[in-house]
Amino acid sequence: MNFNPVKLEILNNQLASIAEEMGQALMRSAFSANIKERRDFSCAIFDRNGNMLAQAAHIPVHLGSAPLSVKAIIAACDLGQEDHGIVNDPYCGGTHLPDITVVSPVMAPGQESPAFYVATRAHHADVGGAQPGSMPLVTTLAEEGFCIAPQRFTDDVLTQLQSASRTPNERRGDMLAQLAANRVGQKRLAEWLRERGFAQAEAETQALLDWSRRMMMDVLSRFPQTTVSAVDWLDGDGLGTVEIPICVKLSVLPEKIVVDFSESAHQVRGPLNAVRAITVSAVHYVFRCLAPPELPQNDGFMSLIDVVTIPGTIVDATFPAAVSAGNVETSQRIVDVLFAAVSKVYPDAAAAAACGSMNNVLVGGETATGHPYVYYETIGGGMGATRHCDGASAIQTHMTNTLNTPIEAFENLFPIRIERYEVRRGSGGAGLRRGGDGLIRSFRFLRDATITVIAERRQLGPPGCLGGKSGQPGVDKLEHSDGTTEILAGKAVRLVRSGSRLTIETPGGGGFGAPDRSP
Repeated sequence: MNFNPVKLEILNNQLASIAEEMGQALMRSAFSANIKERRDFSCAIFDRNGNMLAQAAHIPVHLGSAPLSVKAIIAACDLGQEDHGIVNDPYCGGTHLPDITVVSPVMAPGQESPAFYVATRAHHADVGGAQPGSMPLVTTLAEEGFCIAPQRFTDDVLTQLQSASRTPNERRGDMLAQLAANRVGQKRLAEWLRERGFAQAEAETQALLDWSRRMMMDVLSRFPQTTVSAVDWLDGDGLGTVEIPICVKLSVLPEKIVVDFSESAHQVRGPLNAVRAITVSAVHYVFRCLAPPELPQNDGFMSLIDVVTIPGTIVDATFPAAVSAGNVETSQRIVDVLFAAVSKVYPDAAAAAACGSMNNVLVGGETATGHPYVYYETIGGGMGATRHCDGASAIQTHMTNTLNTPIEAFENLFPIRIERYEVRRGSGGAGLRRGGDGLIRSFRFLRDATITVIAERRQLGPPGCLGGKSGQPGVDKLEHSDGTTEILAGKAVRLVRSGSRLTIETPGGGGFGAPDRSP
């Protein structure tokens, strides 16, 4: 069936609005600051085969990986009307263990098998593991926390998750919030189905996938048929491996794009390994950025992009490798190196590297009343400049799209004081277009705590483009309660005493073009 663009645009917005409403329900009913304040979650709608039809404008790193989780659930579980599926296993379509995906079926009248699925993926602040926050410096997945293979959601699974977590009540509250959000999606999608009937709904959604594919074909038609390469490096895995290359070869063919990471480094001992789902997400994000804003965010446009990886590499880790930081750090470097390659074939997309790190800070300890807490946040940095404009300052870049926790809420919840939060002036790279500036954020710990910092671009700053200068690298400084000061490595775990202060200075973005003006 053919549908005109107006009808397809309406359909796209109907489905996206359902996903957005799911997100509002999740945010308002969640217990943790990470979900209700930072909004570290995504909601999406899928067809009966697990193809993504719409995603709310939430977290880009979930864009290409969420369908793999849904398909893993479909393969493992025959979900009925009252059932829900659950998974966080990175080797079954997940990203890292804190990201838990809940999948729920939507039945069409008169049918026994699901017609559609809705899903929420939320980052839980702690799912066990060697250090608070479940993003530890370890060598195996088992040390990172509680792993859930694709299965039905049951009270037993919830009990096991609570037992593994340092904050069991928070985990229960967040999981029930995900279920509530999925029920909102089920209700709205069922109403939509009753208006159309299953046959028409399926035809319309297939037309929507085809429309997205055609729009991406139009984008790719501007690329000359050629092959280009690019390489960038990760600082290190925190356990001794340094200067880890990520290599990409981009081939533009008549009907598709091939993105080949075969020459990237072998997987490493530390947790910087990315599973294939992360690499697919990063690739799809880059090409989504190249398309018009009205491109429907679904699996249609993804079908034109072949991602080639080799199992056992830094971009396609194999079990039992640790992977928690691959989701947050390696994904950013994949984006940087792919944009560098794309700019060689499509100059309008040329851009300097962005901050290149989510600048992860994880803190665990006890409140004054003896209750355990775990807090996780990412800190923004500078955006890379493009040929069209300066880079934005003090912003979450590329694969993350979370907010910050408001200081008032933060200090009310945790025994930590935020003493400094400001733009890191002058940290962006000089150029015809200047890179955006990073951020400075200082945490004063009012009680003993365990902290973990997972960050990148601490050795070399984000590179500029076409003569632009690099942004300043990040700096992580720990002022101990005894008056001594320590410059932390990009990946570090410390036990801090009451009165200590951690200051994170995030990287600025790279500049674009040779500088012709002073800072």
